[in-house]
Amino acid sequence: MYINVIGAGLAGCEAAMQIANRGIDVRLYEMKPHKRTPAHKTDLFGELVCSNSLKAMRVESAAGLLKEEMRRLGSFLMQCADKCQVPAGGALAVDRDIFARLVTEGIQAHPRITVIHEEITEIPADAITVIATGPLTADGLAKAIEEKFGSSLSFFDAAAPIVTAESVDMDYAFTASRYDRGGDDDYINCPLNKEEYEAFYQALVSAERAPLHDFDVSNPKVYEGCMPVEVLAQRGEGTLRFGPMKPVGLINPRTGHRAWALLQLRKENAAGTMYNLVGFQTNLKFPEQKRVFSMIPALHNAEFVRYGVMHRNTFLCSPKILNSDFSVKENKKLFFAGQITGVEGYMESAASGIMAGINAARLFADKPTLTLPPDTMIGALSRYIADPTVKKFQPMGANLGILPELAQRPRDKRERAAAYAQRALDAVNQFIFENAGD
Repeated sequence: MYINVIGAGLAGCEAAMQIANRGIDVRLYEMKPHKRTPAHKTDLFGELVCSNSLKAMRVESAAGLLKEEMRRLGSFLMQCADKCQVPAGGALAVDRDIFARLVTEGIQAHPRITVIHEEITEIPADAITVIATGPLTADGLAKAIEEKFGSSLSFFDAAAPIVTAESVDMDYAFTASRYDRGGDDDYINCPLNKEEYEAFYQALVSAERAPLHDFDVSNPKVYEGCMPVEVLAQRGEGTLRFGPMKPVGLINPRTGHRAWALLQLRKENAAGTMYNLVGFQTNLKFPEQKRVFSMIPALHNAEFVRYGVMHRNTFLCSPKILNSDFSVKENKKLFFAGQITGVEGYMESAASGIMAGINAARLFADKPTLTLPPDTMIGALSRYIADPTVKKFQPMGANLGILPELAQRPRDKRERAAAYAQRALDAVNQFIFENAGD
């Protein structure tokens, strides 16, 4: 007897590990290396296709709280991430190649997990199954899911370019973390004065974009957190200065002043040989990316090792289809996990895989499935994707706004965030205690 897991991305790997660690055999299906999605570049599991940042580490933040809850639930991916951190100020960023390699090696080494390199085009009926094929689910299976559950929803997100460290002209740049959070060299900061920024802005908003297919070009749905920088810029000339190019918290040591605008570069790998352009997700044509981004003084000779790309993400109308334990309403033996469920973000996707894996294993053992308490970030996200009162369902990432209101709400924002975090972790600990050995 075994459980199927389809897809060896973040959610699928977490689900497989949760199941296997409970002594149940797993058949993990992954179509690589025979076939890849347009966004994937390697044959490794757990490949990070957009940013290498897993967002904030502070437990008082929504992203940090989510990761701490995952750690307490025995997250396999958090173990991998903690082993391959790269400096990123207050964020947890990883060397994406080392991370994917650790994930792949861990999965392949587990005696209960059998990896089958095969594309699945139909929903399996032979066993309890977790579908974790992600927002880029291959056409065959996507069609089968759509035929079974009705029309799916979609949006577009984008990735940022990566440049070599040695090609950044440090005569025009300086190293520092915003508000001195983190190490002094966590980020390379590329300042622009007012004239340089205005020239850059005009070039950006008039640059030629790459064509997109299979969607309404006049009204593409783009996830706000991955908004292409050229689209964001069209909201107004000051938008970037208060967004990805905000200079606050950073003083140029050469001038003693804050720049008019500033681009940050974050380490892409542990060796520090590559950096990505923070907040510069883009759908510009490749030559245009080279031309426009090289107008930033520190990048005038930049060598681009990867250009930004934009791709379509598909997700279910989960409130109509899924329960909060990630099982299908009409078929409790079938679970979905990852961004296909409508959770948005790397760690959100992985967290859903943890819960889908736990519940698939519990169903296998004839135990009732579980949903974390609503006071927790994982529990709140689980309930959001299954909430029938949500009329216009859209992807949701971790945020304090989806947690129930505090009984006593501190007026200070930091104290309020700390109170949310403490309440959530107390609830997770109680949940683990109550279900220990179950």
